[in-house]
Amino acid sequence: MKEPRTIIRLPLVSEKGTVLRAKNNAYVFQVAPESNKIEIANAIKSIFKVEVATVRTLNVKGKPKRMGRYEGKRADWKKAVVTLKGDSKITIFEDL
Repeated sequence: MKEPRTIIRLPLVSEKGTVLRAKNNAYVFQVAPESNKIEIANAIKSIFKVEVATVRTLNVKGKPKRMGRYEGKRADWKKAVVTLKGDSKITIFEDL
């Protein structure tokens, strides 16, 4: 089994994430691209000690970028939207 801290990379704070947190009790994280929904749910349970209802994932494609005449691309990454059961809360989001 993978280490939970390597699966969950960082929490994402945005306007859309704040609305999801207020209405649906859902939190948004950047996760490891090779992780699946079951691994993400188990990592959230072990790190934050909460009950997970659902996990939705999506792959975000990196944008093409230019630096003068050189072209490059930002890295692709994976996003997870985790919905919690009942009135469970993750406190790191409440402090922001």
